[in-house]
This record gives sequence, structure tokens and C-alpha cells, in this order.
Amino acid sequence: MLRFALLVIVLIVPQQGAVQPSQTGAGNAVAEGPNYTANGELKMPERYREWIFLTSGVDMSYSPNAAMAGHSMFDNVFVNPSAHRAFLETGTWPDKTTLVLEIRGSEGASSINKRGHTQSPEIMGLEVHVKDAKLEGGWGFYEFDGPKSAKVIKRPAGCYECHEGHAAVDTTFVQFYPTLLGLAKSKGTLSAAYLKEMGAAAGSK
Repeated sequence: MLRFALLVIVLIVPQQGAVQPSQTGAGNAVAEGPNYTANGELKMPERYREWIFLTSGVDMSYSPNAAMAGHSMFDNVFVNPSAHRAFLETGTWPDKTTLVLEIRGSEGASSINKRGHTQSPEIMGLEVHVKDAKLEGGWGFYEFDGPKSAKVIKRPAGCYECHEGHAAVDTTFVQFYPTLLGLAKSKGTLSAAYLKEMGAAAGSK
């Protein structure tokens, strides 16, 4: 089960490669989206940090009883630019959308910083969530333990159940993406499961 959906994966993942600028237009998500090896593994997204930054979470957990690891972790989420442009137009994700979750540790007092935490230079883990009509269920999760390629996490893994049961838009946690949640609401693309969950939460207060 991935950090996207519950578990901290502690890995050292070097960042490498280069992504080429795509042309403008929602139909070009494939140009920046997933690239596969001959045997169907997902290649490491190249220069994903030049993509659109969606959010950063600190010490997130979907379990109220989760034990802390003894140090803080940052989750940074990026999406390929053409998929982001399509979302701004439609309130949902096009085929070949690629979301990258980058996990970093935290650092305390350093240089002129005297309190709080900054992100560590080292990448502790990297996971990818891909929308691809060729995949079972239309979406796939991948976790990388190196810079080359990764196999899809096979169903029925908990990450799929979690995202399909709680995601605000199309199995993605748009509820944690502050620049997109309001847009999805205005477009009427929030999922029935998310609206029901939020309604139940409001009713319990």
C-alpha cells in the first residue's frame, strides 16, 4: 500500500533525465505522461520537478492511530502540465495523467532557520499514480526503488480501494490540492463518495 494511500515507503531515489516541453492543449498529456519499457514497466518520470506543483503535506496519515516515525516527512505532489491544463478546463483528469508523489525527510535548525522544519535534500521515496485506459480499472500505482522503471502494483491492493472510496475526483485526492478543489466543485466533478463522506463529517459536528 503506497504513501499516496496509507504507507510510508522509505527509499533513496535519485532524480535524473530531462522532460521535453509539450505543446499547449489537453490532448498532449500523452507527450508528458507515462512512458513504458518493452515489458510494460513504467519508466521513471523525467524531470518531474519541472511539472506543476499541486501540494505539500507534512506527516499525513489516513489512520487516526498511526504511529509517528520519530521524524517528520514531507509529501510533494506534481502532475504533468498538459493534464493540469485539461483539469482546469474540465475539472477532471485526461487519459495519460501522471501524478508523482515525492517523499522527503525534514531538517530542523539550520543556517538562519531557528524553528520549524525544512525539507531534506535527499529523496526518501517516489511513487507514481497514472491514468491509462490500458490499465485495469483505468488507473495504476507504481513505487520506485531506483531511477529506472517500476512494475504496476497489482489489484486488489489497498491503495486502489482507498482512492476509489475516498478520492474527491476520479480516484485522486483533489481534496488535498488547494488550487483545484474549488474548481472541481464549480465544475460539478466531485465524486459521490467524497460528497457523502464530507456530508457525514459535517453532520457529526
